[in-house]
Amino acid sequence: MHFQIRLIPTLAMLLGMALFIYLGAWQTGKGDRLEAELAQHALRGQLGPTVVTGQMLDAQAAQDAPLLVTGTFEAQHQIFLDNRQENGQPGVHVITPLHIDGSDTRILVNRGWIGWSQGRSVLPVVPTPLGRVQVVGLGVVPSTKKFFLMPDHPDAQTKLWTRVDMPRFASMIGHPLQPVVLEQTGGDVSDTLVRHWGPPEDRVGKHRGYAFQWFGMAAALLLFYLVASFRKGERS
Repeated sequence: MHFQIRLIPTLAMLLGMALFIYLGAWQTGKGDRLEAELAQHALRGQLGPTVVTGQMLDAQAAQDAPLLVTGTFEAQHQIFLDNRQENGQPGVHVITPLHIDGSDTRILVNRGWIGWSQGRSVLPVVPTPLGRVQVVGLGVVPSTKKFFLMPDHPDAQTKLWTRVDMPRFASMIGHPLQPVVLEQTGGDVSDTLVRHWGPPEDRVGKHRGYAFQWFGMAAALLLFYLVASFRKGERS
């Protein structure tokens, strides 16, 4: 038995290993970033809320951060987010802009979930607190991902949206808009909306599992190459 190096199989093995190692490192990096984000979320949960003013927040720094804001709700610009479920029941999330005290800036408040009490043809009726209110909650940066073939602007009802479109909302209200949505957890609450905000999904183990698989495939490819490169016969 002797080891024989052949050009094309060797190049294929090197390219395959490079790809698998790259994918493994990519998944490892995603897992590390998610782990850091979860640790940051846990730390922020132990701190007091940050007071939101008219000064623009840093979106990434405000993600999952406890926030407190005082202002006046603007019910005329209230919208509903479609296809939200609570205990298996279909419904919507209620998104209401809040005019921040002492400024011209608004912040969107996700006030919670409500079901379709009269069917999808009739939007739910949600009372909005009047006057000056104080709201506390967690900052969330809306996703910019779009569903395949999903129109940007729903045609059925102008107040029923599929996602929070920040540029569209800012254009609609004509005022500066904070880059995060406040998921309300407390404050001046006088409604029956359901507010169950789950913790960030822990996907660290999943990404590290993917990384292990990619690195394992790289090792398996190398082993297969070494075994396949041994040939019977005279050493050349």
